[in-house]
Amino acid sequence: MQFGIFTVGDVTTDPTTGKTPTEHERIKATVEIAKHAEEVGLDVFATGEHHNPPFIASNPTATLAYIGAQTENIILSTATTLITTTDPVLIAEDYAKIQHLTDGRVDLMMGRGNTGPVYPWFGKDIRQGINLAIENYALLRRLWSEDVVDWSGRFRTPLQGYTSTPRPLDGVAPFVWHGSIRSPEIAEQAAYYGDGFFHNHIFWPASHTKQMVQLYRQRFEHYGHGTADQAIVGLGGQFFMRPNSQDAINEFRPYFDNAPVYGHGPSLEDFSEATPLTVGSPQQVIERTLSFREYVGDYQRQLFLLDHAGLPLKTVLEQLDLYGEILPTLRAEFEKLRKPGVPDAPTHASLVEKAGGAKDSTVYAEGDSATGSSDRDLNDPEVAKVLEGEL
Repeated sequence: MQFGIFTVGDVTTDPTTGKTPTEHERIKATVEIAKHAEEVGLDVFATGEHHNPPFIASNPTATLAYIGAQTENIILSTATTLITTTDPVLIAEDYAKIQHLTDGRVDLMMGRGNTGPVYPWFGKDIRQGINLAIENYALLRRLWSEDVVDWSGRFRTPLQGYTSTPRPLDGVAPFVWHGSIRSPEIAEQAAYYGDGFFHNHIFWPASHTKQMVQLYRQRFEHYGHGTADQAIVGLGGQFFMRPNSQDAINEFRPYFDNAPVYGHGPSLEDFSEATPLTVGSPQQVIERTLSFREYVGDYQRQLFLLDHAGLPLKTVLEQLDLYGEILPTLRAEFEKLRKPGVPDAPTHASLVEKAGGAKDSTVYAEGDSATGSSDRDLNDPEVAKVLEGEL
């Protein structure tokens, strides 16, 4: 079982002070949060992807690479990689590069995001969202698994004899989770490939989460990847802790009441009852988190959103300290409850072992290393014509 945190990178005014962090302050704070997550013993730090104010999460690859250079053990993940609007060629290259830079401490969570205008910003049609997710991911898998790819599809120009570089570290691509709140098609996609399924698990009741995870498990078994219990499941969540539960409620209430997403809506008490948000003592957070297993079964990854709604960095770091204190109990209790045969969360090491060991996947191209041309290219009349024009 992996425990960690994820961030959406929101830039939100602190309702108790009226102070709004600058983008620079929020970006730097994100790095400090990730580093402290490793210090308290967490397994995963994940960042979302947004391309509009009030967010600073527009370039997860740069963020993860920078954090990777300052950490040693924590797995670095996306909390959404926009597979619909990001070129799969770019994804293949970027995350293979981060794999090498971090010695395999990276995986991805594919998703469509929740910002409709992002589609036209990147030249895509939101009406094709599901189709883009399906086609782009199919291409991404081929780019990672095949040294030379010939491909054509509906949504981008064809590829002929293309090699994505660098090749995946040790010949094994990063593990992929498919994140979704409401789309059964994405649960189906995750099951089809035998990938992980991550349910956001923040804004919806337990009954909805249960339904989505059950669908994924059933289809995972249908496609022959193992039993339903062996499917790879991750959950999101939110908490705010203080040693005294009433102190936690009093301190968090103004942040909840003014939060951009759910502020000025249901009361903190009603929202906490209807969703997995837990505001209270460490023991209450432990008990609520353990209860998730009752409706999704044994699962492999639990990520919490802590740095949102304008909470200052000092408070977020204090929340991480408390998280670190309850972590041994959570690990022990989940392990005690886990059924035999339920797999561990995938890591680079476990994927390499499953593949039969590490291998050098470097592609040593023939011909001119500066231009990438080869004798085969020069025999192509169209290529030769272009080269002659350049010369």
